[in-house]
Amino acid sequence: MADDLRLAQDAALAGAAEGLRQFAALAGLPREVKTDGSVVTAADRAVETRIREVLAVARPGDAVLGEEHGETAGTEGRRWIIDPIDGTHLFVEGDDRWLVLIALEERGEISVGVAAVPAQGRIWWAERGGGAWEGRIQDGRILGEHRIRVVGAGPVELAGSRLGVVPDWGRDTVAPLIEAADERGWAVQPALLVARGELDLAVQTGGQIWDFAATSLIVTEAGGDYRGLDGRTRPGPGAALYSRSAELVDKALKVLNAR
Repeated sequence: MADDLRLAQDAALAGAAEGLRQFAALAGLPREVKTDGSVVTAADRAVETRIREVLAVARPGDAVLGEEHGETAGTEGRRWIIDPIDGTHLFVEGDDRWLVLIALEERGEISVGVAAVPAQGRIWWAERGGGAWEGRIQDGRILGEHRIRVVGAGPVELAGSRLGVVPDWGRDTVAPLIEAADERGWAVQPALLVARGELDLAVQTGGQIWDFAATSLIVTEAGGDYRGLDGRTRPGPGAALYSRSAELVDKALKVLNAR
């Protein structure tokens, strides 16, 4: 059997291919609004279905939690966590920054994480204890892989720290942080830019475990820090911070908790 990291990559590539197929036919794609106000499409469901098919063949005993199809129980004490299209609002607008996110959770810890940006042909991944990596997607394969790390040095204070904020809504909840730091635009999910040393700090203003599972591992394996705004270190619901250092996260949390 393929190892877990290779399986996660294969599943992400399969999901990416399905997502790109749907993205190419965007004009005719039906859209719905969930009860929480977020957009969902047939593409979200199709990508998750494709990923689940790949996982089921190789790991039929594993549990699977997906944003669109819920949780399927398993018997092996392991759980795959899927966000088939992270950034559906970007997807439906024809913006190429949407992601496919897959993670493996074992005994409550994320052990594998993969984040693909299919429309840009880019992919990131990490395995606990194995560092964080980036590569290109070409013809359904990963090429040009290289290790990535957070920036080694930078501002010790929030002032001057390069900050990315995602998504566009919910910004009022982190307004003091935005005011204190140097907000930058982003071409890919800000957490991934922290992992590759292009940002010092990123904040995601809301989400569920599938929004954070893969990226939290990628950032920490790149040498950075991940925490919820309540200080938790494991991915879960709510807002979260990614940073090149624990010190910078502590200062961000201090600013936010002083409201």
